[in-house]
Amino acid sequence: MTGSSKTEKPTPQKRKKAREQGQVARTRELSNALAWSGALALVAWQISDVPRHWRGLLQSSLDLSVSEPLTTSSPILLWTALGILRWIAPVLALAWMLSVAGGVAQGGLVFATEALLPKPERLNPVGKLKQIFSLTGLSGILKSLLPFGVILWLGVSTVTSHWQTLVQASDLSVRVFAGFLLGLMWQLCWKSGLVLLVWAGVDYMLVWRKLEGDLKMSREEVREEGKQTEGNPAVKGRIRRLQRQLRRRQMLKDTETASVVVTNPTHFAVALRYETNMEAPVVVAKGQNFLAQEIKEVARWHGIPVLENPPLAQALYKTVEVGHPIPAALYTAVAEILAFVFRAQAQARQQAAGRPKQ
Repeated sequence: MTGSSKTEKPTPQKRKKAREQGQVARTRELSNALAWSGALALVAWQISDVPRHWRGLLQSSLDLSVSEPLTTSSPILLWTALGILRWIAPVLALAWMLSVAGGVAQGGLVFATEALLPKPERLNPVGKLKQIFSLTGLSGILKSLLPFGVILWLGVSTVTSHWQTLVQASDLSVRVFAGFLLGLMWQLCWKSGLVLLVWAGVDYMLVWRKLEGDLKMSREEVREEGKQTEGNPAVKGRIRRLQRQLRRRQMLKDTETASVVVTNPTHFAVALRYETNMEAPVVVAKGQNFLAQEIKEVARWHGIPVLENPPLAQALYKTVEVGHPIPAALYTAVAEILAFVFRAQAQARQQAAGRPKQ
């Protein structure tokens, strides 16, 4: 199947499956840029305290060397190691946390067990060489060279702009020259960090667009997935037919409890039930054409009155669902029919009671 036929957006099921396989829009450049920027900011914040700290360490070392000879067991080495760890550990910890946060922010926590399964083709050196010299591998190298080229240009331009000061560095004092070098390095570092951040955003957009293109589906794939997730249309149609048959049987059974059936007289039939403890009459069954005839037959079989009122039958059929009470707008019309039915039933009972027994 050609890639040009994949014009449909990926379905949620396709995205979920891709996520389970580890296919998430994620670029390492963003994590690296955040780690670099965070470490650089922390170093810049702590740089003012560095001279005082190392001056104190040097003073303590000189005082100790005067009082006792320096050996491998002297605490100078421990002091130096702790001093280095004091400055390096926070920078490394912050860089690690920002790198992890950058990865989580891009795609969340993904546990792709399928990606961890061993695959023999990954150990094939020929495949690795093909991957390196393929268009994908070359594009990855070019993407890495692009920000490196910009940073290199920034470094050259920064040195060129301060070239006169560097040439005359012998005329400067050590303190002034050290401050100049630190300022130059700081300028180059923050500009490089900004370049990496911008490139990380661009690279993320490229990765996201590529992933969206890879996840696109053809119409045939969408239909096949719909069949797998929702079931075969023929099976679903059969289920719907069975459900309609069950609802039809239930309505015919509920018709036996109706108080009256209002008809069109041929096209519609609506069965109403009303008792003294009910707030409003309830539609227990309704049908059209063949189902309407069945409702009328059940009503006649069980001695339920069947009255013709075309406007009312159509209104009840179109506005009231089975099991729901009638709306207030139809109270008057239904009340007249129920009153007529109840009077007729009362008269019939009186005549039956007054008739002499045979």
